[in-house]
Amino acid sequence: MKKKSVVLAAVVTLCSMLTTGCAGAAEEETAAETETTAEAAVSAEDVQSTETPGDGGVVSLTIWAEETNHEMLGKMAESFKQEYAGQAEFDIQIAVSTDAQTKSSVLSDIHNAADVFFFADDQLSSLAAGGALAKVPNADEIKAANTEGSVAAASIGDVLYAYPMTADNGYFLYYDKTYFTDEDVQSLDRILEVAAENEKKFSMEWDSGWYLYSFFGNTGLEFGINDDGVTNYCNWNTTEGDVTGVDIVTAMLDIAASPGFLNQPDSEFIAGVQEGTVIAGVSGVWNAMEIQAAWGNDYGAVKLPTYTCAEKQIQMSSFVGYKMAGANAYSAHVDWALKLADWVTNEQNQVLRFEERNQGPSNIKAAASDAVNKVPAIQAVIAQSEYGVLQRVGNHYWDPFVTFGENLAAGNPSGTEPQEIIDTLVAGITASTVN
Repeated sequence: MKKKSVVLAAVVTLCSMLTTGCAGAAEEETAAETETTAEAAVSAEDVQSTETPGDGGVVSLTIWAEETNHEMLGKMAESFKQEYAGQAEFDIQIAVSTDAQTKSSVLSDIHNAADVFFFADDQLSSLAAGGALAKVPNADEIKAANTEGSVAAASIGDVLYAYPMTADNGYFLYYDKTYFTDEDVQSLDRILEVAAENEKKFSMEWDSGWYLYSFFGNTGLEFGINDDGVTNYCNWNTTEGDVTGVDIVTAMLDIAASPGFLNQPDSEFIAGVQEGTVIAGVSGVWNAMEIQAAWGNDYGAVKLPTYTCAEKQIQMSSFVGYKMAGANAYSAHVDWALKLADWVTNEQNQVLRFEERNQGPSNIKAAASDAVNKVPAIQAVIAQSEYGVLQRVGNHYWDPFVTFGENLAAGNPSGTEPQEIIDTLVAGITASTVN
């Protein structure tokens, strides 16, 4: 997930919104930061408003959203006003925020947070535990309209806490068809060979636990979040089994040694594509427009390839993710906030979101359209989802990967034994929250 800036102080009104550009992000956020889930959930339910939409008067609502989505959201807000004209006078404002920072921004000051905000599924547990999310009142309707995976991602147990919005928050392989055949992109070995032969690069971000999960996920090794919702379990350093952590470290060092490999963040990946130095890489749909503009008809996107590990080909895994809209349980107009969150994520607005921002719908009918089926990036993330899992991680998952990934990308210059490298990673991932 991408690191983003905090919420800006300025509020952008609908009459002065900026024209959007082509950008996107995937969030690196932890699954939970509190152990008081039950108490917070009860508290949030107690404060939820009992107002009835249609009472009249001025209803002031604020939406927090990525700046690139403001123009599109302005259209949605206007159609919302038209839909409920006569029931109230609406004052809807849109403020700049980043989806990656929603959890921390909301929980730091719930009472002054936006009425409606957007976030990735890995933030749901913390937001619900902190009492920030009003429960979805028309849950059966929303569950029926959206894909099973997106509904599960927006739920805790049987309770739906947010409105599913997109089903494309994952990663896959982009490639330039000028250099690769359909067969070439099935194997990372071949991708690296082609890149090296042409003095070009295959790009992947290696200081990110989001992307590096791809090497561990389909190996038979175990990882997940404990029942406390805060800490992790992980046996990636086991010395037993068909594939061990040492095998993965060795495989990654072999990849890093290829002259066709390049470790770099998403922004630099796009720059490399535009400059012509990068001809393949791992990223997500948020970069589809820029890549298509650079490669034109030669733009290709498919599931992640296999890689060589322990003398076998292993399909690279991934975290799959969804984005959703939540209504603030402490909103002064919580029922209208729920209706607005529902509106900006309904079928017609998911179609609009796809048309204007190329974001893959979670709505079943919207996702089934011919237009969606023709977008390579969206089809690639759907194909990769077969080999992915929902991102459910505890607090200490992310930081250990920075040192781990940077060390391996550099070729392990200190000469540390592979078992020690993987032991250190696992110790960091499974650390107690009191450390």
